[in-house]
Order: sequence, then C-alpha cells, then structure tokens
Amino acid sequence: MLKTLQSGALERTVSTRLPTAEGHFQLLHYQNDQDEKEHLALVMGDVWHQHDVLVRVHSECFTGDVLGSQRCDCGEQLHAAMAMIAAEGQGVIVYLRQEGRGIGLQKKLQAYNLQDQGHDTVDANLLLGHQADERTYWAAAGILRDLGIRSLRLLTNNPDKMGQLREAGLVITARVPIEAPVHAENRAYLMTKVQRMHHLLHLPVNGTANDVVNGTANGAANGALPQPTDKPLPTAVNDLVHHLQQQAAEFYEKTGLPFVTLSYAQSIDGSMATAAGQPLAISGELSLRLTHLLRATHAVILVGIGTVLADNPRLTTRLVEGFNPQPVILDSTLRISADARCVSGQRPAWIATTSHEPGRRRAIEAAGARVLPLPSTQAGQVDLLALLKLLGAQGIRSIMVEGGPQVLSSFVRTRLANCATITIAPIFVGGLRTMPKLMHDAADPSAFPCLRTPRTFSLGDDTIVYGGLPHCSEQTVPRS
Repeated sequence: MLKTLQSGALERTVSTRLPTAEGHFQLLHYQNDQDEKEHLALVMGDVWHQHDVLVRVHSECFTGDVLGSQRCDCGEQLHAAMAMIAAEGQGVIVYLRQEGRGIGLQKKLQAYNLQDQGHDTVDANLLLGHQADERTYWAAAGILRDLGIRSLRLLTNNPDKMGQLREAGLVITARVPIEAPVHAENRAYLMTKVQRMHHLLHLPVNGTANDVVNGTANGAANGALPQPTDKPLPTAVNDLVHHLQQQAAEFYEKTGLPFVTLSYAQSIDGSMATAAGQPLAISGELSLRLTHLLRATHAVILVGIGTVLADNPRLTTRLVEGFNPQPVILDSTLRISADARCVSGQRPAWIATTSHEPGRRRAIEAAGARVLPLPSTQAGQVDLLALLKLLGAQGIRSIMVEGGPQVLSSFVRTRLANCATITIAPIFVGGLRTMPKLMHDAADPSAFPCLRTPRTFSLGDDTIVYGGLPHCSEQTVPRS
C-alpha cells in the first residue's frame, strides 16, 4: 500500500561546487517547514526541462554512506549512482535525511542489536514500535520539480519508492536497477528486502559455502570451492582458482579496478570457431566445468555483442554449484535483442554502449537490462578503461572475459587484462583466429604480449594454460 504524500514548502537556500572522486557536481541545500530537515540534491550537468534524466533518490544512511558499513548496501548504492551519473555526464541524486528507513539513527542502532539476536530488519523495526519502512518522498518530488526535470529514469530496486513518486505526479519512464555486491554481512538483509519488502533484487540462489561473493567464493577462504556435482576437479584447478582470487583482491585494493581474466577455448592451431557467427564446441566436458567454475569465482562475466548474436548464451554457472556472475555485454550500437537469454535471465545483463538513441535504450531497459552509457574510442568502440573504472566504483572486483575475438584482442592490446586462462583442444580447425591482427607493426617477437610464469595442466584430453599478462597499471595506476 502506498503511503499518503504530504506537501511542504521547500526552499532552495544555497548551491556550491562539489568535486568528488566520481566527478564534479553541484550540491544544493533545501530547507522546509514540513519535517524541518535539511535535504540535499547532487546535480551533474544541465537537467532543466530535460527528459529521461538519471535520478537516484537516496535516503541517508550514516553507517553505510559515511562509515562504509557492510550490514547494508546503502553506501555502495550511493557511490554506484554517482559513478553512473558521471558516466552519463548528467543526473541527480536526491539525498533525503530520513535515517534508518525513517526511524532515526538511535533506533536504527537498536535495530542492529535486535538483528544480531536473530530478528530480520523488518521485525527489528516492528519490535521497536515502528513500521517496517516509514520513509516518504514528498521532499524528493518537490526537489525534482524545483530542478525542472520533465521525466526521469529512476535508479532503484524499490517498487514502493516508484509508486510514491508517481503518485506525487512525477513521470518515471524507466526503472534502472542498482545492485551492490552480496557478501556474508549483508546477505540476510538483502534477502529480507526481497522476501518481505518486495525489492527487485537478483540474489544468488544458494545460501551455501559454495556461493561466490564479490568475485570470491565464501567457502574459498576456508579452502572450499564450488565443485561439479558429480565429479571433483583435480587439485591444479583449486590452485588456479585460489591464485586468481588472491591476485584479484590485491589488484583491486591497489588500483580500484577489477581484476580481468581472459578465459577462452581454442583448437591446437589457434582457432575458436570455423567462421565468424558459427559457434563451435571445442572444450571437453571437464574443461567446460572449469569454465563454469571460473565464472562462479568472478563477479562479472563479459562478452561482446557478436558472441550474444552468434550463440545467445545464458552466461550462467549451470555445471557447478555456485554464484551466477553479472553479465556485461559490450554493444556500442545497442544491437542486442530484448529476447536474448542474458537479458531476460535471473540476472539481467548490463549493456555497455556508446549509443545515445533513447528509444532503443528505453526498450532494452523495459526488458530488464541496465544500459551503461560510456565514452567511445576513436574507432567508435566502448572505452574499456572507462568501463572498468565504472564497475570498480560499484565494488566489482573481478571480471571474466570470454570473447569474442575482437573483445579478447582489445583487452590484450590495451593492456587491461591481468591474466589469461586458455583451454587448448587437440583438434585442428583452420577457422576463425582467437586474436586476429593483435599487433600490426611488430617485427620483434619481444614486442608481443607474453604470458608471465605460464603454468599448464591436463584436463581430460585438453591442456589448460594460464599465466599473468602485462598491465597498464604497471606504468600508471589508473585509479581515480
């Protein structure tokens, strides 16, 4: 049931320039005679009389926004929203001073203690004599009207928030999901949001030690890894996964960028398909399971639009018990179909694009996907470093890149890949090369990218080769 909206006289009092790690904003202060609280708006770009403005209505969370508490997803959502708005160059974050879903800081801390005693976040509020959610959004509606926004795309997972804002007369053309990483401390809280507050979140379906969180397995820290359900993989696989997890954690801490693993299969003559657009099953059964295990140990799986158009892949971890990674599709011109499996799956894809065609974007977002507008390279492709910075700002620590050939080549050529895990099948194909024209002008073999400390092991009839790659952060750490 929607809450009754009230009206209060909002007055904008002061505006100031606010440079942040995500970009330069204007910070606007509002006072009112309704709740006597100081509400804020963080604005980037010209939003006056604009349509489809990206907007986040964010309720204050001192513990998450300021202290970085992991009991909730608030701070991560706030900074993710700032990064997404910065990527578009335009948008608004309305910051409402209604701590603890409206019950105040003191009561929220008391609710935390009740949660530690076994109550969920809803029951904790009820036991303190409050409603599960006492927030209202009349101030947000007034602020957005003051900014002259004609229609908006709302960054939220909360259908009640959308309902209240629409009831206040705002035109919302799309809901844009904004999901934070799931980990041991916030899992129960997020599950309660889904089950009892009807938030639209896509959470890992397993609650076991085989779940993967932030690109690492919960059980991995204790030596337990997701395994195929019928036959365990050899020790060399565990060693590979542990090595990747350790490297990813160290790299993210150092640079703020996700650790990128290239993972692909090829024939012994270096082909990954017979021809472009014609998928070919190269890997053996055990190697396919390794691929799904690697997916389960990364937070994101990334492919190019060519792979989606050719294979229509699910991009899930069907062959192991584990977490389904977030699919990210490189699609500079928004060619993806709303019917693609990765768009309508359990975790709808994020589409990284340079397209500014609003009608196509609305159609894709209406199907459940999230569109990430990004700068383009001189060749008109998605700027990969800009994408990695955006994902890193949202807490994404590891990415597995599966293809196709142009995407794999781009990550190696720009030195944005950290390592490669390659399955080599003992067959000759003579087809589509894995990395065509990687280095056009190099004549000296030492100029070509080289795997560092390569290791190999056998998996069925296939050979697995993995090792590190030279990364641009070794010259300049691109942390913003």
